[in-house]
Amino acid sequence: MSSCLKYVSCRQHMTTEGNFWSKKIEISVSEAEKRTGRNAMNMQETYTAYLIETRSVEPSDGQSVLTDSLWRRYSEFELLRNYLLVFYPHIVVPPLPEKRAEFVWHKLSADNMDPDFVERRRIGLENFLLRVASHSVLSEDKIFYLFLTQENNWKETVNETGFQLKADSRLKALNATFRVKNPDKRFTELKHYGDELQSVISHLLRVRARVADRLYGVYKVHGNYGRVFSEWSAIEKEMGDGLQSAGHHMDVYAASIDDILEEEEHYADQLKEYLFYAEALRAVCRKHELMQYDLEMAAQDLASKKQQCEELATGTVRTFSLKGMTSKLFGQETPEQREARIKVLEEQISEGEEQLKCKNLEGREFVKAAWADIERFKEQKNHDLKEALISYAVMQISMCKKGIQVWTNAKECFSKM
Repeated sequence: MSSCLKYVSCRQHMTTEGNFWSKKIEISVSEAEKRTGRNAMNMQETYTAYLIETRSVEPSDGQSVLTDSLWRRYSEFELLRNYLLVFYPHIVVPPLPEKRAEFVWHKLSADNMDPDFVERRRIGLENFLLRVASHSVLSEDKIFYLFLTQENNWKETVNETGFQLKADSRLKALNATFRVKNPDKRFTELKHYGDELQSVISHLLRVRARVADRLYGVYKVHGNYGRVFSEWSAIEKEMGDGLQSAGHHMDVYAASIDDILEEEEHYADQLKEYLFYAEALRAVCRKHELMQYDLEMAAQDLASKKQQCEELATGTVRTFSLKGMTSKLFGQETPEQREARIKVLEEQISEGEEQLKCKNLEGREFVKAAWADIERFKEQKNHDLKEALISYAVMQISMCKKGIQVWTNAKECFSKM
């Protein structure tokens, strides 16, 4: 395959299962189940499996609606996403929910087998699949289709794509970051934005965790009002009923914080998705840096060969070289040897020019496709975060109104005494 076709080769992974996406399909991760099995090291382990259901909502040919289902582990979701990152480097690939709880307040369990955490991760995994399924390019990928429909031997099918061999090494990526001479300003700014986005959302989640800690304490201490009012009511005749009722309202208020903070966790998870999206943005930028680095190295190598060819043809040496010094020490090479070297260099120059042309084309295609997807992502991000923040504010308003109602009820109890 020509190097010019490397960028577009990902199209071969598109599914031909047209009948799967030609109808409206519902995708859900409907259940989570704790299981015990043996890992690759033959050691017993406990893990969570998730039930994925796909359901056609448009029956055809008079048939009833069919539902397919299969179980997947979190590690298989990770494998799917790693594959997508390699074959679609120009796309801001949706992130997975966290593997272990982060930014937790003190009453929230950090155990990844905790039922509440597993439930939130189930919702996050479903959201990941819906994100991929709604993407105009990722949704057509054959491996993604098989992830939803082929339970057995799916891992083997993914590994057969050779995606792990195509993955860029961390060392190479680090090299490109520090050695690119002419970085694209747009991608540099986008990478910086990804860093800043991750930073501000991290701070926001930390603040929210601290507020949750203190709010929990404030609500729970209201239970002391309930206990004191109840004890007080026991020694009062005329005021007893009012105090007892007010104490009941305080108990209800104290208990309500558990549901409130559980609901808050879902809004926190929406913020965490974009915390992880920031890394997906940076991944696109790193890929562009790598391509730019390869382009610059190819241009440098081509220029070097052209200079060598010119020096051989004219007999002049503009730069120090070991070969030049050797010639001075042991004598000049024969005209035939020089002509042979020139011929080899001319062939290498011709190949280098073709490779440079392909890399330039590949780079332009990458930038065009990447920037289109980045613009799509920006619209999605602005919409989602706006909705999440509005919903969070509405929830806080509702919580405050409930608090006002509790004290209004207590006031009425006191008024009747």
